[in-house]
Amino acid sequence: MQAELIDIRNHLQQHSPFSELPESMLDEVAGSIEIAYFRAGAQILELGQKNTDLHYIRSGAVEVFRRSGELYNRAGEGEIFGQFGLLMGRQVRFPAIAIEDTLVYLIPYPMFQRLFDTQEVFADFVEIEDNNRLRSAVRSSQQGNELMTSRVSRLINRKPVMAPATVRLQEAARIMTEQRVSALPLIEGSGENVGDLVGIITDRDLRTRAVADALPSETPVADIMSRKLITMRSDAFIFEAMLEMLHNNVHHLPVVANGKPVGVIALSDILKYESQNSLYVVSNIYRQQDVKGLKAVSKDVRASFVRMVNEDANSHMIGSAMAGIGRSFTQQLLKLGEEKLGPPPVPYCFLALGSMARDEQLLVTDQDNAMVLDDSFDPEQHDEYFLALAKYVSDGLAECGYTYCTGDIMATNKKWRQPLSVWKSYFIDWIDNPKAEALLNSNIFFDLDGVHGEMSFAETLKELIATRAQNSQRFLAMLARNALNRTPPLGFFRQFVLEENGQERKTFNLKRRGTAPVSDLIRVHALACGSRRQNSFGRLTDIAKTRLLPDDGVDNLRDAMEFIAIVRIRHQALALEEGREPDNNVRPEDLSPFERSHLKEAFQIVSQSQKFLRYRYNATIPR
Repeated sequence: MQAELIDIRNHLQQHSPFSELPESMLDEVAGSIEIAYFRAGAQILELGQKNTDLHYIRSGAVEVFRRSGELYNRAGEGEIFGQFGLLMGRQVRFPAIAIEDTLVYLIPYPMFQRLFDTQEVFADFVEIEDNNRLRSAVRSSQQGNELMTSRVSRLINRKPVMAPATVRLQEAARIMTEQRVSALPLIEGSGENVGDLVGIITDRDLRTRAVADALPSETPVADIMSRKLITMRSDAFIFEAMLEMLHNNVHHLPVVANGKPVGVIALSDILKYESQNSLYVVSNIYRQQDVKGLKAVSKDVRASFVRMVNEDANSHMIGSAMAGIGRSFTQQLLKLGEEKLGPPPVPYCFLALGSMARDEQLLVTDQDNAMVLDDSFDPEQHDEYFLALAKYVSDGLAECGYTYCTGDIMATNKKWRQPLSVWKSYFIDWIDNPKAEALLNSNIFFDLDGVHGEMSFAETLKELIATRAQNSQRFLAMLARNALNRTPPLGFFRQFVLEENGQERKTFNLKRRGTAPVSDLIRVHALACGSRRQNSFGRLTDIAKTRLLPDDGVDNLRDAMEFIAIVRIRHQALALEEGREPDNNVRPEDLSPFERSHLKEAFQIVSQSQKFLRYRYNATIPR
């Protein structure tokens, strides 16, 4: 061996993790190295650039930063950096600058990958030096996203401008003009006797509810204010405010602290942080006046999805944003349908089911929906209208990229377009007289959310499910048994189990064998504890308040679901960036070493959670 290589080898051997490698492997590493020199102040790695090497400091010092510019780490002789980018798609996530004249050994990616795959001590070292590597991996992927880490209070930069609810229209307009605000919270009382927040008025309200109707200037503002207020806590995260706006199609959110208003945040405030434009997509949807216009907007959905992924948004944020977009398409189609067909003959509620109801929707999705009609519904007099409306919406969603449900779980199916009393009887029968096959086909109805119309109908069904399901052990046992039908793709020796036939050959499906088994088992625990939430992460919060799961069970499930979902999300985003049609089928060789390792850990958690589910609800599957 040349003297120079011996010198490199001897230096590596003095520092972890190289000190733990076999001598033959260390020789190969030394032989693969290239050397680079950086003067003090030089940029070594730039955010977002392609990273091809693991960096090992021979001499000098380096500072590593988060994407926000915050200092993350200082590294010196014998330390490595750049490994996280190599593990996560070979793109720099943490930029680095030399703070002294620095000599760096560059270990090429193929050698890095070989070390990771064959040397357990090396893999453990570069992944994370923590007892729970999966949890650390989940947290670290979100550190650079300001939406995920910044509080709503950061958007409040002035004292709240408010007025008593007794103020007149002209005075309200004067206050808003002088104070340069686009929304005015309205409160009970005034001065030192300020009471509760009772309403809000916006520029749009003044135009559409006052000026357009030529109301007198002395009209009390209470006559036109919005009374059903959606508020946000000042200590909530910005991404939570964004999701609330998406879900409810509002442009202003009053912010409260200790029950008192402290300000108002507007859509424009969040857009300063929100570079993915999902709110813009929703806003554009509501401006369209026909299916052709909605179809044109649907092309922006994929670009919005990719931008969110590239901004390191987490799966909850992406799933909620995509569900919010899907919900907005549905709402606008229902509005257009009512304009075309006339007002509904009786009140109704249009339901979203499955992933849209859970706020866990991604790109590859079909439409699952239903209608709950008022009990005054007369099939002979009214059903022609509701069938036409359901068909208009279903066809419109298909035009916008939401394919028809192959199982016919849509409001166009008469069975799923029924009065509230019939829906109650459906759920009572499913819960009180559970049959395995019937539950298998009706599983999706236990994830439901009102989208449009008489929303109290949806809330009534949620209440019925929550109160009745937790008292039926037979129902929970059968639901748990069904939840065990889909298992994670992990074999006895922690090898991925791949499909053997068809187009999916040599792949595993990250929805069918990944996120779906997790949401299935979470649903069982949620119903057992009476949770009224639909989102899986929200359900886990409710489950954590009980003793249904063993210690760390909730946190482990949350981390496993997040990691599986984010790998699925990145797989779809990569397909879009490469001009391919996204799907859920993943080949192990297309995953980074980091993703392969942590997916196995996440799948192992799901497998263990299924075993506990079988035990907890006596859900032994008969042979």
